[in-house]
Amino acid sequence: MAKIEIYTTTTCPYCHAAKDLLGQKGTSYTEINVTNDPKLRSTMQGRAGGKTSVPQIFIDGTHIGGCDDLHALEQKGALDALLA
Repeated sequence: MAKIEIYTTTTCPYCHAAKDLLGQKGTSYTEINVTNDPKLRSTMQGRAGGKTSVPQIFIDGTHIGGCDDLHALEQKGALDALLA
């Protein structure tokens, strides 16, 4: 099973939507909440090529983007292969 990391904030609806999709896929993931932690947010930004919005999602260490990117992978039928 793939290692999934998702950077989130508490009230972000896109974070919840991304976590819902991952849950529907039966995957486990590590959630890194950056709501009140500038150091974690800076780490996220560095890993995500400067992106500051949440969620930022990594699968096996590869940055795949945010919620829209995750759903696009699902629509193309490519997400399952990444999660395997």
